[in-house]
Amino acid sequence: MSKPLVVTIPHELGRAEARRRLDEGIGGLVAQLGAVGQADHAWDGDVLRFSVRAMGQVISGLIDVADREVRLEVVLPAFLAMIANKVRGKIQKQGQILLEHRPKG
Repeated sequence: MSKPLVVTIPHELGRAEARRRLDEGIGGLVAQLGAVGQADHAWDGDVLRFSVRAMGQVISGLIDVADREVRLEVVLPAFLAMIANKVRGKIQKQGQILLEHRPKG
């Protein structure tokens, strides 16, 4: 098993709004990933645990939602661990887009 990839994304949304956005975002991701394999996710309080199984490989992890940041911990299969920095960059970018502050109105 490879060392977990950890990404922390700050936000100004508060815990409830960050969780709501992640819940909506993970639904779309699971739908996309479900086309190539099996994707599961479940909330345990403010922690979202997930796993994706495809082509005999498993990606698993958790997303911990706090008041001012979201911490993602992802365990990649060995062949993806080699490109962990690229994966980290994509996670960081997509997370920032999902959690960016958008004024109401």
